[in-house]
Amino acid sequence: MELRRLRPDEAAVRRYVEALWLPYHRELESIVDGHALADDVDLAAAEVAHRLERLATDGHRTWIAVDGLDADGSIDPMFRPDSDGDLAGFVTTDVDESPAVFDRPDRLTVGDLYVLEPYRGTGLVDTLLERAAKRARAVDCEALSLEVDVDNDRAMAVYERHGFETDRRQLSLPIDDG
Repeated sequence: MELRRLRPDEAAVRRYVEALWLPYHRELESIVDGHALADDVDLAAAEVAHRLERLATDGHRTWIAVDGLDADGSIDPMFRPDSDGDLAGFVTTDVDESPAVFDRPDRLTVGDLYVLEPYRGTGLVDTLLERAAKRARAVDCEALSLEVDVDNDRAMAVYERHGFETDRRQLSLPIDDG
């Protein structure tokens, strides 16, 4: 299993979106109340455009777990769409810089973390979280942070097993038109 950084290449991003991002969000749709994908847009095209924009920023990174080698037997540190490897999971991170008015260190936010079913229980989550921690150290962030849906018991258990602790709660209130 190799971790490769997703580069801002449309074909690579499309493969990532179709093989990992869409299955991740379809799975969340089935277990998390209120996590519904739009049905009136081309999801893949919209996410490819969004992801290409995100990848162009300095603070954002996406790492893809690839099972297998490239066609020529080499290991490319960047994810390429022509790779022979099967995609197994991914993690996205963003630097959350603390404004000067607050006395808190910068932190690295894990935006999404997903492992396809056949790779669950293999230690891939550990590898992806360690990659995020390595990125945090590289950019002088003192902590990892993330949000998890309250309905996602499996994810909560994984994060707690890795030592994450609840330090905030996010509350929502629907506002009707009346």
